[in-house]
Amino acid sequence: MKRYMNILKRISLVVAPAMLLLTGCEDIIDLNVDSGPSQLVVDGWITNQPGVQQISLSLSAPYFNNGPATPVTNASVLVEDNEGNVYEFLDVDQDGIYEWGTAQDTLGRIGRTYLLTITTDGEVYTADTEIRRVPQVDSVVYQKETLPIDPDNGPKEGYIAQFYARDFVGEGDNYWIKPVVDGQARVDRPSNISIAYDAAFNAGAPSDGLIFILPLRQSITTDSLYSAGNSVGVELHSITNEAFEFLKQVQQQASNGGLFATPVQNIFSNVVNSNPNGPKALGFFGASAVSRKETVIDPSKARPEE
Repeated sequence: MKRYMNILKRISLVVAPAMLLLTGCEDIIDLNVDSGPSQLVVDGWITNQPGVQQISLSLSAPYFNNGPATPVTNASVLVEDNEGNVYEFLDVDQDGIYEWGTAQDTLGRIGRTYLLTITTDGEVYTADTEIRRVPQVDSVVYQKETLPIDPDNGPKEGYIAQFYARDFVGEGDNYWIKPVVDGQARVDRPSNISIAYDAAFNAGAPSDGLIFILPLRQSITTDSLYSAGNSVGVELHSITNEAFEFLKQVQQQASNGGLFATPVQNIFSNVVNSNPNGPKALGFFGASAVSRKETVIDPSKARPEE
């Protein structure tokens, strides 16, 4: 014990002066970062579910600009499927949000491909995608859980929810898993994005045709435990390989921090300017088939705590 205390004293003698050097003075450095030209940002995702479909257009902003994005208005936004059906999206409110359809209309169909064409400021941008198959969600279950310490958010005692579904046989299916809370699919932070390649995290895992692995099934429980009476569920979205890689990069950028952070880079986009010498676009145009199931947490039906 005496030897241990002597080691601690020697460590303190080295660390304390070093900390004084680090904290003895503070200089405020103003970074002058050149602002590049604004670029078109596309945020569009269509599904096979009935309801209004939206594609948002805005302009990129300098890195340190925390203000709202500038909407792109007066653009022509068309979506055409491989059977020749053309859907015109309109910006009725002049806010950069272009919409098609009503609550009863359905645009997406499994197996069809879709071409997005945007014309704005004399430039023509295109992106293509397809709606792939999605398995049915078998069930949503929940288990009693008591956390070892009081959490920052939510109850200390509550329930972990998970879903059960089986990947299709045939390698290469990709999915976006979204928790459903009180009837609404919610992905409130990029770090909460949950994506799957077949029934696991990435290609290479022997998961084709299997039930989704436990961490993916439980990914519908995000920042806190659920409470009795909560309505919880899952939306399983089929996505393309391109969409999988896009969402994966969004995940990685969201967690890119700390000692080993890498320089911030633009995330891959599938939106291409038909003029190779024209301004490039940012964002993504995707499409999904959706499988959904919900339940209400009833303590009498919960799985026992392990």
